Amino acid sequence: MRDETAAQEVRRVGRMRVTSTATERMQGDVTTTEDEKFLAGRPSPAFLDTDPWRALRILAEFVEGFDAMAAVGPAVTVFGSARTESGSPLYELARTIGRKLAEAGYAVITGGGPGTMEGANRGCREGGGLSVGCNIELPHEQSLNPYVDLGVDFRYFFARKTMFVKYANGFVILPGGFGTLDELFEALTLIQTGKVRHFPVILVGSAYWSGLLDWIRGTLLTAGAVSPGDLDLLKVTDDPDEVVRLMRAFSDGGGTGG
Repeated sequence: MRDETAAQEVRRVGRMRVTSTATERMQGDVTTTEDEKFLAGRPSPAFLDTDPWRALRILAEFVEGFDAMAAVGPAVTVFGSARTESGSPLYELARTIGRKLAEAGYAVITGGGPGTMEGANRGCREGGGLSVGCNIELPHEQSLNPYVDLGVDFRYFFARKTMFVKYANGFVILPGGFGTLDELFEALTLIQTGKVRHFPVILVGSAYWSGLLDWIRGTLLTAGAVSPGDLDLLKVTDDPDEVVRLMRAFSDGGGTGG
């Protein structure tokens, strides 16, 4: 049976892909970008490949990302594997977490791809929240999953990472691979070094993460590479309701993201 929640009109606005749901829930006009209209259809001269011009493209990516995300409101970023099978227990766990976060008043931000990301976006939409995807341009095209209401495309990982942190009240990390680990340790490093104020970093799946946590305690801590207090930056749970409780406790305490 066709899933009606995924059947929404999608409008492309520069780097953004916006459904009618996103337009209704965001503040201000998110449907026009004059620069994109001005530049559309023009040939690309050789100087566009130089580093100075690349710096302007990077700046534009940050500006457009900030502009797109500014009206999102309270949000939680959810990470996890793109390889998770649709309908699997892990997919359904991400879907439940996305729905419960939406019902608690949070938008859900993901990398916009398939697998766990799709599950979280799908649950968010089903819970009545704003479902956001920050997609990355890859050699093998990764398209936005059909449950994203506000989608933003990025060329550069570092610009995309900034959006994940800047507009989030917390991170939820589900089982994943190198990309998920990259985002996990990026967040921990920013908190540890004081570049962002502390916000919840919640690992979901105690069995999956136990080996990593044992290594941190047994190797990094023993070697003095991290401090005992650094371990307090991580929370571990298997319970979607506990995820929401931790986020609410932090929000009620006046915490904020980047």
